[in-house]
Amino acid sequence: MKLRSKSSGLVALAIVTCFTASGCSVQADNKEGTKAGQKDTTSAIRIVVNSLGVIFPEGMDENNNPYLSYIEKNTGVQVGVTLPPLNGYDEKLNVMMTSGEPPDLLNTSSPSWFINFVNQKALTPLNDYIDKYGANLKARIPKEAWDNVTVDGKIYAIPSLNEVKGTELIYARKDWLDKLGLRPPRTLQEYTTVMKAFAERDPDGNGQKDTYGLSILERLGRTSPFLGAFGVQMNAWYERDGKLVYSGIMPEMKEALAYLHSLYEQDILDPEFPLNKIDVLGEKIASGKVGLYSAAWSDTRSLIAANRKNDPKAEWIPLDFPIGRSGKHGVYSTSNVRSYNVVPLKSEQAESVVKFLDFIAGPGQQNLKLGFENEVWTKAGGKLSIRFDEHIKQGYRGIYGALADTVDPEMTRDRLKALGEPFKLYENLQQIEGNLMENRFNGPPTPAMGKHQVKLSKLQEETFTRMIAGMSPIEEFDNFVKKWKEAGGDEITGEVNEWWRDTGKQPEK
Repeated sequence: MKLRSKSSGLVALAIVTCFTASGCSVQADNKEGTKAGQKDTTSAIRIVVNSLGVIFPEGMDENNNPYLSYIEKNTGVQVGVTLPPLNGYDEKLNVMMTSGEPPDLLNTSSPSWFINFVNQKALTPLNDYIDKYGANLKARIPKEAWDNVTVDGKIYAIPSLNEVKGTELIYARKDWLDKLGLRPPRTLQEYTTVMKAFAERDPDGNGQKDTYGLSILERLGRTSPFLGAFGVQMNAWYERDGKLVYSGIMPEMKEALAYLHSLYEQDILDPEFPLNKIDVLGEKIASGKVGLYSAAWSDTRSLIAANRKNDPKAEWIPLDFPIGRSGKHGVYSTSNVRSYNVVPLKSEQAESVVKFLDFIAGPGQQNLKLGFENEVWTKAGGKLSIRFDEHIKQGYRGIYGALADTVDPEMTRDRLKALGEPFKLYENLQQIEGNLMENRFNGPPTPAMGKHQVKLSKLQEETFTRMIAGMSPIEEFDNFVKKWKEAGGDEITGEVNEWWRDTGKQPEK
């Protein structure tokens, strides 16, 4: 099994390497809104948004559904929607931005994409429009988020907020632990022992060595709790000796990568991890091949629920975060900005765009987040009840609501509890929020990030993946640090520390 599994992992890695290298291309279907040109151009806008992978009910699409009609009726703004393929989404936005007639609103979750077009002076400053037409945006978006989209005093995007402060926590099969006579692990060493047993001791009882001790996503996704045991997280900045240092070049990251490589060498880590997109990992969990992994807080309603449906005997429990030898533990904290809504300089519809987003952030927020009252939810005696079938059917509303998401802690609590007590969604978030590792850089993307972040991210993803899979020695990390600094990392570090000083967050000596 070892030779066969390792060879499949190397094949997967070769494919991933092609995807991240220059000169390789990936083809995907191009799905665009078709009704933008058919609508009245008075107060009409063309928007490009992330589909979030949603499915529309039969007879509906992104330009024809009750929630879009609801927004249009209440704003007087006609909206033509384009949903590019998820694969290569930001590249598609690049093409649109350089076209003769770009859309009026583009939404991206990439800080480097945003700042790159700020650098090119290709985006409309929105201060005056927000002052006139964005009362709800001003009231419901905190200063910290506005600071993230403000450059030289000008607001170049309307931010959508992250409703949750963190994402990952570890879930494990308690029935597998019980069968193998194991207790829930607490230290990193105990985790290693459990994962090794899950990989080698036939926890599913089928007589075959076909289970994984740990499975993760491509690009080192779903590794946060294990990195946290070494006191580091991906793509974060930490204070060292009074300065901010990028996590990816810290010695602690090298130690974490060495640990993950050791799991790979012992056949504990899924050798196909370089190709594990979320649907691939989800299938492995649902089919009972994985008994321990870093889950998203909502996986109890999706991937884990699918496994329990296939195997009613499966019992999953959340675990305490693994503690490393130095006592460190935790998971990454999300940025307060979930995505950026920008208006190209060539657009003449900034007023309508702001009116559109202001309604979503204000009066429209409840219906777009919960669904239509009496169709999806009801409230009696202060308790919210949700019809889950309708909640799922009308889930496409999220592509609009996510454009200008704001945070209402009470609504979040009530909604998550109403979606099912057995799934512990709200409790999961509480556990995560009690173990967050703070990213000390929370300012707007710097100019150098716009120039260098994409290539630096590819360099990091490819190097780290190769190191874990044994295609490059762990010592390659030192060479990566040198390349990262020379390829723009030092320039970014200088700008980050300039922000650190200018904002007064650098501690006094």
